[in-house]
Amino acid sequence: MCKYKIAIASFLTSVLLFTVAGCNKAVTIVENPGNSITDEMSFAKDIIPIFKTNCALSGCHVPGAQLPDLSAADAYISLTGGNYITANDPDNSELIFWLTGKKSPTMPLGGSLDVMSNAKIYAWIKQGAKNN
Repeated sequence: MCKYKIAIASFLTSVLLFTVAGCNKAVTIVENPGNSITDEMSFAKDIIPIFKTNCALSGCHVPGAQLPDLSAADAYISLTGGNYITANDPDNSELIFWLTGKKSPTMPLGGSLDVMSNAKIYAWIKQGAKNN
């Protein structure tokens, strides 16, 4: 009976280790998505609508829920104050890491943003992440 329990415990441990090892993400979904955008991005006109549609939803990135707060009223302060963006350096901005899959889980949950939305956010950060 003891050998049976040891065998089951060993099997379950092996399955657990295999499962955990398989959760590693080694591929980036999008690389430098905003390099081709030359138009100036507006936080109010271009970025807030993306957050409103994809991120600032009930239970997600709204006041009192997950940080950063991406509601229209608080998004800029939350992103800059929480060090989620590095102005002029999107490749080292945490927000881009989450949006492109360099950090898991990729945001938004359930699927990534479309390429143009990622490109606009990338370009906005590259252009200095202005509150315009």
